[in-house]
This record gives sequence, structure tokens and C-alpha cells, in this order.
Amino acid sequence: MRAAPLLLLLSLAAGPVLAQSLPATPIEGAPGTPIEGAPDAPPDRTNQRVERIRIEDEGSRVDELRIGGQTRSITVTPKVTEMPAYEVQPTEGERARNRSGSEITGPRVWNLRKF
Repeated sequence: MRAAPLLLLLSLAAGPVLAQSLPATPIEGAPGTPIEGAPDAPPDRTNQRVERIRIEDEGSRVDELRIGGQTRSITVTPKVTEMPAYEVQPTEGERARNRSGSEITGPRVWNLRKF
């Protein structure tokens, strides 16, 4: 009979410990994680850091590829609707096309067929 209140008290005390979230496992090539086999050499065109960043929420998944700190591709995959995945073309700094000042992101591109 005494075991039930003791068990209840212990479970209430351990609840906050169990409610803590586990640390996320780093994605290979994510910022802050070393890339295997990459020597410490000065950055140049042949030796640039490659980062693959994945961000997910309830509505979509965003995959971003950065090479040498510059964004090369952004792919958005919607989860909620039946829309196909699309790419957002990153701006290239000075070489960006002239657009109206209201547009902050790059143009969106849908791939209709893959070869």
C-alpha cells in the first residue's frame, strides 16, 4: 500500500528530467561540424567548405547547399499540400538581376520533369 504513493512521488519528481529534449544530432557538413578528410588549408577555389543545411517544420522542409560560404541552391519541399518541390534561386550579390525593391528572395523555379 505504501509503494503506490512512493511511486507516484518519484514519478512526479522525475517528470521534469524526462521532459528535457535531447540535443540534436549534427547534420554532416553542417556549420560547426568538421568535415572528414578536409585538411586545414587556406580557402581557394579547389578547397572550399561544403555545408548542407536542412530546416524542417510542420509545413515544409528547406535544404540549402553552401559552398565556400555562398548559397548555391535552396530546395523547398512542402509537406502539407500536394505541391511539388521547388527551388529558390539565390541572388548572386552584384550580379543579381534588377528587380523591384519589394522582392527580397530570389525567383522560384519548379522542375516539371527530371531526366
